[in-house]
Amino acid sequence: MSEHRRKPPQSRGRRAASSGHRAEPPPAPPSAPDAPPGVPAPPGVPAPPGVPAPPGVPGPRAYGSRAEARRAAQRGGGGRRRAASASEGASGGGRRRRAEPRGRKRLIDYPRSDKRGARRWVPSWKQVLGSAVAFFGLLVGLVGLAYALTEIPDPNELAQQQSNVYYWADGERMVVSGGEVNRQNIPYEDIPEAMRDSVVAAENATFWEDSGIDPMGIGRAVFNMARGGDVQSGSTITQQFVKNMYLTQDQTLERKARELLLSIKVGAERSKEYILEGYLNTSYYGRGAHGIQAAAQAYFGVDAADLDPSQCAFLTNLLKGPALYDPYGATGEIDEANLERAQERWQYVLDRRLEVGNLSQAEYEEINEFPEVREPTPAMEKEGQIGYLTTLVDNYLIANDIVSEEDLAKGGYQIHTTFDRQMMDQMEEAVTQVEEEYIDPEARPEDRHVQFGAASVVPGDGAIVAIYGGAGYPEHYVNNADAPNAQVGSTFKPFVLAAAMQEGVRDPEGGPDQSREDRVQLSPESVYLSEDRLQINKYNGDPLLVEDEETGEDVEWFQANFEGRSQGEVTLREAMEVSANTPFVQLGMDIGPSTVSQVAQDAGLLESSLGPADDSVPSFALGVSTPGPIRMATAYATFAASGERADPYSVVSVVKPDGSTWEHESATERAIEAAVADNVTDVLTDVVESEQGSGHRIVEEGFDKPVAGKTGTTDDNKSAWFVGYTPHLSTSVGMWRIADDAEDLAEGEEAGFMSMRGTAGMERINGSSLPLSVWLAFMQEATADDEPTEFPEPPEIGETIWGGGAESPPPVPTETPDPEPTEEEQPDPEPTETEPDPEPTETEPDPEPTEPCQIWEPNCETGGQDGGQDAGQDAGADQGGGENGGNVGTDQGQDAGQDNGGGGSEDSGSLWGQG
Repeated sequence: MSEHRRKPPQSRGRRAASSGHRAEPPPAPPSAPDAPPGVPAPPGVPAPPGVPAPPGVPGPRAYGSRAEARRAAQRGGGGRRRAASASEGASGGGRRRRAEPRGRKRLIDYPRSDKRGARRWVPSWKQVLGSAVAFFGLLVGLVGLAYALTEIPDPNELAQQQSNVYYWADGERMVVSGGEVNRQNIPYEDIPEAMRDSVVAAENATFWEDSGIDPMGIGRAVFNMARGGDVQSGSTITQQFVKNMYLTQDQTLERKARELLLSIKVGAERSKEYILEGYLNTSYYGRGAHGIQAAAQAYFGVDAADLDPSQCAFLTNLLKGPALYDPYGATGEIDEANLERAQERWQYVLDRRLEVGNLSQAEYEEINEFPEVREPTPAMEKEGQIGYLTTLVDNYLIANDIVSEEDLAKGGYQIHTTFDRQMMDQMEEAVTQVEEEYIDPEARPEDRHVQFGAASVVPGDGAIVAIYGGAGYPEHYVNNADAPNAQVGSTFKPFVLAAAMQEGVRDPEGGPDQSREDRVQLSPESVYLSEDRLQINKYNGDPLLVEDEETGEDVEWFQANFEGRSQGEVTLREAMEVSANTPFVQLGMDIGPSTVSQVAQDAGLLESSLGPADDSVPSFALGVSTPGPIRMATAYATFAASGERADPYSVVSVVKPDGSTWEHESATERAIEAAVADNVTDVLTDVVESEQGSGHRIVEEGFDKPVAGKTGTTDDNKSAWFVGYTPHLSTSVGMWRIADDAEDLAEGEEAGFMSMRGTAGMERINGSSLPLSVWLAFMQEATADDEPTEFPEPPEIGETIWGGGAESPPPVPTETPDPEPTEEEQPDPEPTETEPDPEPTETEPDPEPTEPCQIWEPNCETGGQDGGQDAGQDAGADQGGGENGGNVGTDQGQDAGQDNGGGGSEDSGSLWGQG
């Protein structure tokens, strides 16, 4: 053995006890880690020291050796360190930080785990680059998705809204009306090349090449604004077009984003010509003008197609801001600052054209003068007579299915009318002149609510050349020239005469409905009785019974004449001259009111304006109808054109928004036989030329053209008319009293048509007074340059009969002269005796013709009812309307010598020429 003794292994437990050192206590067994002191451990878990164990649970176990303690510690989930820590914790020792285990690295290490403090929040260059790439990719994807989902929408309502332009007959613009904006879109081809080039050069030089947006332009705009320069939009022409056509003017990011996407879409799917056309048609140029056509009219009074390069350069300025470059500014007077800016910008546009190459040096040098800009004028004006004209035109277009009401409201139509600007002024001046001279509402209450209505048409053509619709639109909305609902009175009598000559009177032995062959056509020389209060009979001679309005009983009808006058037996020609009522009422019953109505319709009146027409309406012949001035002028124009009717019209042509054109085609139709129409004209000529004619004042005042016409005054003097024509022009003038609104009525006044007794200080207003004065004042000016063409010579027509109570004269015996004795005959030297002649038998003498009751005879009864005869003052109401006209002076088939129904002679005897 070595002298050294082998060191024995240290004892695990006992050695420690014998060495004099106290062994460390074994680690505590696992227990409830979070149980507070004094709280029993859960069942099945050993209680920690000092904590009473619940029943059935062992208390803390004392480990006898280190190995047991180590195994116990390992079973508890920790190694030595963990055991030591647990031991320290159990014994109340110092605190020790437990090291965190090193985990797996995150996909996005932000905040950065390997940095401390503020550096953890600073991204690395890899993170910055990755984020940028990811954002760009996401952005591209989103833009691509948005582009794919973006569809070009329908144009917004404002962009589609246009106005209608109305033109006078001479082609000059009358008015812009309709729609909410003053715009008339025109096709690309009608926009001058100089205008297109000016806008491209000044607004977007890369327009023909770019994709709809200009990133460089947007960048320059941002840079300039950042430097404090002028505010710029950086928008291309395409972007501005998209904003005008599809979007609103809101300044929002959402609207701007949509504008960019739509601009790219439109740039890819629409042609550049389409975009430029739309841009110039939708842009605002100031003065209420939207679009290049409206702007050309507003600033230069010409159509866009007629603009010169200098004017185009000026209009390009306005796209930058009309308020800054309109030389007249907002006040309507020259603004020196605006004028200077406009001139500088005008020069800039020309310089840019030269720079980009769409203007040559030679052309540049030719444009050396700033254009003359006209003063501002209202773009929309419907006051005065213009409102009546445009309303009349609109109604014509809609009624004839030329343009629908909905499309007309959208606008964009260029409408060329028949209205003569000079004649319109002459007609308005004629009415104004008479009103100023005679009408004074302040002096006389009877002068309140006086109104006029008038119209002129061309015979043989139908064109309405002038109207007077009333005091002025929009204060007086009803167009008095069209349908004022005033009765036309005695101006209706020519249609009765035409029916008598063309259709004839009925055979009293036949039924009420008879063909023309069963009737007798009359001559205007036929004779009727014109006594006042004459009893009216049916066509077969039986007394006419009508229902009494008060009692409801059937009573006999007695017709009154104007102011109770009686003319005795008169020819139809004479009855027309003095406007006697009774002959025409009885003549109307002999013909049949329904037949008279048809002839009036053939001449040009509308059935809807004529009212009931049967054998129970004897007053139908006196003009209880309400056609209106246009239609009355039209029907009389049919007489002027020898029976050729031309339907009235007010529109010559229409250019529609799509560029297509509608044009009126003039056409006439044989409505009345030429011989009949020319005889009516001949009779109406006597109304003017005869000294007793109701229209003789026309001759007295020196009118130097052939004229045919008729006066008219209605019952109780509620309307008065004169309708007359030359071979070149037919004009109708009506006058009446009616309040526009119930609020305008004074005390004692009633709604509806009022009597004109006392109006203008006159006892009554007749067709031969103020209406004739207006007609004369207008026609003297309107026909001043017309040739004094004569009317066609009328042929003889029809039979001469005695009707309506007139007695035919006895036949005049013809005397046969004794033959002269010849030389060979020698007288008997002595008479032979013959039987004396018998005493002559006494015969009754021929009856003396009954003397008519004359107005100067004191014992005559004059009646007093105001019914019609207008011997110089006319008693017929008149209310017409129509738009017809014609080529006066043409002889539309004069039928010389035609004898309609033939045979009547002066000795024909009774009504039917028998005996």
